[in-house]
Amino acid sequence: MDADKSLCGRDPASPYVELAVEVFSMLADATRLRIVLALRDGERSVNHLAEIVSKSPATVSQHLAKLRLARIVATRQDGTRIFYRLANEHASRLVADAIFQAEHAVSNVPAHHRGGV
Repeated sequence: MDADKSLCGRDPASPYVELAVEVFSMLADATRLRIVLALRDGERSVNHLAEIVSKSPATVSQHLAKLRLARIVATRQDGTRIFYRLANEHASRLVADAIFQAEHAVSNVPAHHRGGV
């Protein structure tokens, strides 16, 4: 069991700890969290994301560029339009767990424990 822990980088001495801090840093922004949440169900254009997160397309585009550099989102081009999607399921799970932790801070029985997910 300990071998599995060190193989996947969950050991305290793991070289991935600093990279994980960078991921948390990249996600430490409300607009970026909202973008990740909006991308859980599939790819979206910048304009569609801007509508969902109530920000300008320029603002969303800047956040997406940072998320793309961090390899949290990936793109697909269709003509002149670019569509964004989550690069993998891990960012979505990180954000969901952060939301669940926030629910614990304000409720004795958070929604995710009542089946409200």
